[in-house]
Amino acid sequence: MTPLMLQTLVRDFAFIHTGISVLGNAAFVIGSVLFFKAFDQYYTLAVWLFVVGSAGMFVGALGEFARKVYEALERRCGRSGRTTA
Repeated sequence: MTPLMLQTLVRDFAFIHTGISVLGNAAFVIGSVLFFKAFDQYYTLAVWLFVVGSAGMFVGALGEFARKVYEALERRCGRSGRTTA
């Protein structure tokens, strides 16, 4: 993946990493609830939802961090900050 492609993905398609983050948050909460004693039969599902949810939140946070870095570079350089391919 080229730097321009990554920048386009992060900045122009922010809804992707935001959506992944929201789904990750939902999976994390549901997985956490399934750890209660009343849901013992769903322990394995709880573990996987917890892990997948954590990963989704991490991807969302990385995407947001990258977006902020690109925007800071844009402000610092006084231009779009996009590189030409």
